[in-house]
Amino acid sequence: MAKVYVFDHPLIQHKLAYIRDINTGTKEFRELVDEVATLMAFEITRDLPLEEVEIETPVKKATVKMLSGKKLGVIPILRAGIGMVDGILKLIPAAKVGHIGLYRDPETLMPVEYYAKLPNDLEERECIVVDPMLATGGSAIEAIHSIKKRGAVNIKFMCLIAAPEGVEALQAAHSDVDIYIAALDEKLNDHGYIIPGLGDAGDRLFGTK
Repeated sequence: MAKVYVFDHPLIQHKLAYIRDINTGTKEFRELVDEVATLMAFEITRDLPLEEVEIETPVKKATVKMLSGKKLGVIPILRAGIGMVDGILKLIPAAKVGHIGLYRDPETLMPVEYYAKLPNDLEERECIVVDPMLATGGSAIEAIHSIKKRGAVNIKFMCLIAAPEGVEALQAAHSDVDIYIAALDEKLNDHGYIIPGLGDAGDRLFGTK
C-alpha cells in the first residue's frame, strides 16, 4: 500500500494558514503556494540517491556527495497544478515538466483527459504529479493512469490539501504511488469540496471565478 506523508513543518503550516484565509489576495496566494511547493520539494527529494565525487577545495582535494544524476519529471494537473511548478523547479532546475489536462464530464462526473504533453522518457524518470487539492481523487487517479500508460513507473503525488476520501481512493487505485500532503483535512462536503479547505485553488491562483 502506498505511504502517506503529512508534513508538519512549522513554516509549511504557517504559510498554509495564509493560503486558506479568504482575505489573502491573488498575488499573495500565488507567492505562498510557490513557497510551500519549494518547502515540500525539499522533503519529497529526501531519498534521492547520492554518489561520491572527488573535487578540489581551495585547501585540498576532498571526496564529497552529489546527486547521482537520477532524472526527475514534474507533472502538474492543469490548471491549478501549474501554481506549484516554479516552487519545485527552484530546487530541481534540471527537472523536465510535463502537463496533463483534465475536465469533468457533466453527465458521468468522471475526469476526461483533453491534453497531455509529457517527456518522452518517462520510464527513466522519477515523476512528481502535482495538484494543490486532492478531493475525490478522480483527477489524480486519471492523471497517474495517463502517465503510467505512457511508460512512467516511479511516481509520487504531491498536494497542499487532501480529504481522507481522496487519499483512500488514490491509494486503492494506485497502491504503488506515495502521497505527500501539507495538510489532511476533515472531509468532503456534499458538493465535493474539501472542508475546511481553501476554496477553488485554480480561481484563487489565477484570479478567476
